[in-house]
Amino acid sequence: MNKVFRAKRTRAKLHGTATRPRLTVHISNVHITAQLIDDDSGKTVAYATTVGKKAQGSKAELAAEIGKEIADKAKKANIKTVVFDRGAKLYAGRMSALADAARKEGLEF
Repeated sequence: MNKVFRAKRTRAKLHGTATRPRLTVHISNVHITAQLIDDDSGKTVAYATTVGKKAQGSKAELAAEIGKEIADKAKKANIKTVVFDRGAKLYAGRMSALADAARKEGLEF
């Protein structure tokens, strides 16, 4: 139950726009998913996931690859800044690896 409250508390303070969408990250035990969401129109601008890919490496390395991929897709959509939404996860491990990789590719948050 604590994770649900933490996610609601985090998302209550965040709102994505067309110029600065919300970067939502979901990490399960197996896969990692990142989305850029425009909350004003309710649409996903860009999407990157490990589902269906045969990538090798540790989970932190896979998170870094998804961070690079979402940053590249954001560049193609002319997005430079985002609002980072970690959801119910703490900012550590795979979450920070994804965020650091996205920052290295030029995404600002």
